[in-house]
Amino acid sequence: MNIMQIFTLLGALGMFLYGMNLMSSGLQKAAGDRLRGFLSAMTSSPLKRVLTGLGITSIIQSSSATTVMVVSFVNAGLLTLIQAIGVIMGANIGTTVTAWMVAFLGFKADISILAVPLMLLGFLFSNSKKNQHKNIGELIVGFSLLFLGLSFMKDSVPDLSETPQVLEFVKDWSSYGFGSVLIFLVFGTILTLVLQSSSATMAITLIMLSMGYIPFTMACAMVLGENIGTTITANIAASVGNTSAKRAAMSHTIFNVFGVLWALALFTPFLSLVGLIIESFGLPNPAKEGFSVPSPTSPESTAALYGLSMLHTLFNTINTCILIWCTGLIEKAVTKIVKAPANQEKDVFRLKYIEAGPLATPELATEQAFNEIIHFAQISKRGLGYAREAISETNADKFEELRSKLVKYEEISDRIEYEIAQFLNAVSSDEVSEKTSVEIKAMYKVIGELESLGDSGETISRILSRRNIKKQVFDEDSIKKLNQLTDLVDKAYDVMITNMELAFNGKLVEISNAYAAEDHINTLRNNLRDTVIEEIDNDKKSYHTSVYFMDIVSELERMGDFMINISQSLHKAYGISK
Repeated sequence: MNIMQIFTLLGALGMFLYGMNLMSSGLQKAAGDRLRGFLSAMTSSPLKRVLTGLGITSIIQSSSATTVMVVSFVNAGLLTLIQAIGVIMGANIGTTVTAWMVAFLGFKADISILAVPLMLLGFLFSNSKKNQHKNIGELIVGFSLLFLGLSFMKDSVPDLSETPQVLEFVKDWSSYGFGSVLIFLVFGTILTLVLQSSSATMAITLIMLSMGYIPFTMACAMVLGENIGTTITANIAASVGNTSAKRAAMSHTIFNVFGVLWALALFTPFLSLVGLIIESFGLPNPAKEGFSVPSPTSPESTAALYGLSMLHTLFNTINTCILIWCTGLIEKAVTKIVKAPANQEKDVFRLKYIEAGPLATPELATEQAFNEIIHFAQISKRGLGYAREAISETNADKFEELRSKLVKYEEISDRIEYEIAQFLNAVSSDEVSEKTSVEIKAMYKVIGELESLGDSGETISRILSRRNIKKQVFDEDSIKKLNQLTDLVDKAYDVMITNMELAFNGKLVEISNAYAAEDHINTLRNNLRDTVIEEIDNDKKSYHTSVYFMDIVSELERMGDFMINISQSLHKAYGISK
């Protein structure tokens, strides 16, 4: 085997991997935010969760992409942990479609002949002005590159019959009985870890098997190893995510490791079952002793390819049928293995949903950003609670503590706004649909208004500090009136957050609730202003105290303005017709 042949083989592998990624990416972009809606609608029962994972993975042809997507959705709060476990189980079944597709098209038909003309079709689609057509073009080009890469891999694999020493070396590794099974299992695991694609490792295994380089038994062991190796992708994706994301990735590991353990314990009868099924199709039994593949075009080669694909399908299907009843136990296990940080409940200021970085598909990444914005609004509402306490507080030390909290919340608002904006910048730097572009612009507007709400809390603390420096005090009636206005602002917060959640779920029809909340705030502000002017005219209230009182009233009313702006922005970008 010369150097050029090695580079050709590696280049063909790279083409296969790139084609797989391109095809998966194109499919995800073409599906867009419909994937999230599909996931939400189809995860209400264990069976639906499995079918969802199976369906999505069968479509996008990548269990790694599905698993990473699921981990990101858990990180974003779009799926619960127990829902994610079911979807991951289904994804493991869905990934077996790739093996069947490669076995049928990649070996029994020269798909590369069709792949080259398809490249032209993909190129034409990619030059379209419509994003959807561009995504379809990416899908077609990815599909073509995948099978071109597979074709080149088959052609560049060396003929071991010309180098009997190497062939003998491979056979030696297959002569240690069950020890050989473990050796090839480890080899399959490591190869998948290196390539970061179980589909690529499966394709390599199928090529080696069809060429007769490794026996059927050892190829089966490699497939079991690939199921362990593929879990590393989700764990890498979850390593920068929150605790729930890490637990979802760990559940994938537990699922596959458990499956490999029972498959190893029942290795011989399991292979016999696979052999009997293939034999029922009128093909040779690949699990029989002495079975070998004389040539890539022989019936034995076909039997071996179908047998390996069948083993892969049976393994994941049986494993799912066993563990689908144990999702609760898996949830408890991963909760014990991956413990939440001791300070997680206290640390309310960290981002919860977008730590794992942008997703591969901008349409899906915006879901994370939106959920983070809702979290931002909830944090902002807590700041209003501290403002309410500060207005009523007469103890200097306690007031200073509350003032410090309001200053801190203003800094937190600045930081969260900046970090969400950075995330949105990263998302919008990729090619996004017109709808997603409109939604991202609305999100920029919303986080700006939420940051202004944080500024208002800090402004109220400064007004109160100036009042205290001037030794002015609000009487009980003034505090009561300010609390009434604060109550209305608090209700406006609830309305705003409700509208956010409705927009997130695609159910925001109208925002009359927001206009009503704004009117109530404005009406009370006007009444308070008229009352204060009358009291000053009649010398019932100190002018200086009344100025501080009206400054706080004005700031609370401004908070209502920020909130109606948010509802209006959401309605413009996300509102649906009645």
